[in-house]
Amino acid sequence: MQNLSIAELLEAKHILQEIQIKGWVKTFRSNRFIALNDGSTIKNIQCVIDFENTPEEVLKQINTGAALDIKGVLVESQGKGQSVEIQVSEIIILGASNPDEYPIQPKKHSMEFLRENAHLRIRTNTFSAVMRIRSILSFAIHQYFITNGFHNFHAPIITGSDAEGAGEMFSVSTLDKKNPPLTEDGKIDFKEDFFGKETNLTVSGQLEAETYAMALGKVYTFGPTFRAENSNTSRHLAEFWMVEPEVAFNDLDANMDLSEDFIKYILGYILEHCKDDLEFLEKRLIDEEKSKPAIERSDMPLREKLKFVIDNNFKRVSYTEAIDILKNSKPNKKKKFKFPINEWGADLQSEHERFLVEKHFKSPVILFDYPANIKAFYMRLNDDGKTVRAMDVLFPGIGEIVGGSQREERLDVLIEKIKALGIDEKELWWYLDLRKFGTAVHSGFGLGFERMVQFATGMGNIRDVIPFPRAPQSAEF
Repeated sequence: MQNLSIAELLEAKHILQEIQIKGWVKTFRSNRFIALNDGSTIKNIQCVIDFENTPEEVLKQINTGAALDIKGVLVESQGKGQSVEIQVSEIIILGASNPDEYPIQPKKHSMEFLRENAHLRIRTNTFSAVMRIRSILSFAIHQYFITNGFHNFHAPIITGSDAEGAGEMFSVSTLDKKNPPLTEDGKIDFKEDFFGKETNLTVSGQLEAETYAMALGKVYTFGPTFRAENSNTSRHLAEFWMVEPEVAFNDLDANMDLSEDFIKYILGYILEHCKDDLEFLEKRLIDEEKSKPAIERSDMPLREKLKFVIDNNFKRVSYTEAIDILKNSKPNKKKKFKFPINEWGADLQSEHERFLVEKHFKSPVILFDYPANIKAFYMRLNDDGKTVRAMDVLFPGIGEIVGGSQREERLDVLIEKIKALGIDEKELWWYLDLRKFGTAVHSGFGLGFERMVQFATGMGNIRDVIPFPRAPQSAEF
């Protein structure tokens, strides 16, 4: 007797064969029809039992959430909604579920309720679909880079440097919190700490990835990163995953080419391999949009939005040109923007980025050559002395999804920028060494993985695309 997954059974290649299936009860109706799911697909398989010959003590335990081991014969279904079903010959209760206590009942639950039950929310159709897509996206990312000659690099999670210069980092320490050692001037003496210096959880693996790119040529990191930003928005997490390729000898144009090709590949991959889950999430999103005011509704269904990114060339626009467009736009002139654009040098917000993508260019956009004073120290300074070779990829509905740059490969310029920002050269001695020994043009970018999953699934809150979200005042599970 074959033990198969539901995904395999639904291919109908095992008609009239005896099979064995294990899964969890979604619904049980009329004491006869079990909708069983094992996580291999969003679709359930109907299992038809002969309740007259099924012991009553077994029937009583077939409740939503219970784990079953079912044996029977796969047959063509006589009912609507499924092509095949199982005529059950034996049921074993692997794990009972108390219907009075089980929180994930076959009804609509709020996202807030499901976050409070994050250990069980994966059993809903919505979250099982999202997490299968997350898994396939992860595979597609690794496949793209490996087949294109990249080497996977594991960046350290504990670091002594602040790659973004933002200072919003989680401290890592083994010192006694109630009685830490102090220096003569009353400050915490981190020389007595585990690493002999102040250390934090990383906000990016980019700086370390640069060291490997300057020897292996093409590398990428894909790992957890952390930011202690006290933000409770639907777009921020304290713990999230970053994809960061770094390529020696690539300038900004090659970096933009790479980001566009990479994004189109991974979205095309899930369109091909996640059809059932995307169809379900698209229908869910359409139903959800109906309750929103017309002005807030999305113009495109989920799969059409993915195809919009894949089928359109990304429009490349300088920051300066974008500012001119925004300054002269109707929303800006009529004061519809929450953050009005008045002058060059403004830090663009999501509303500006979405206007450029959705209203003005009607295509994904790559903005480049940003003002130096709103970007990180490691970005290459342009000849004008006021802009840097930075780039951001902007998507419909979400705004920025990728940020990157050509790195500053000139030692003297990098030292000047570090001094101007008050960064201690001694902390980045190893990073500066790259500019002393065989320096060369190189570039890279960072993709927030959860933002990509959020875009690909149409979920409204980033906390619903990561298994266990970490946010201010929230570290349960």
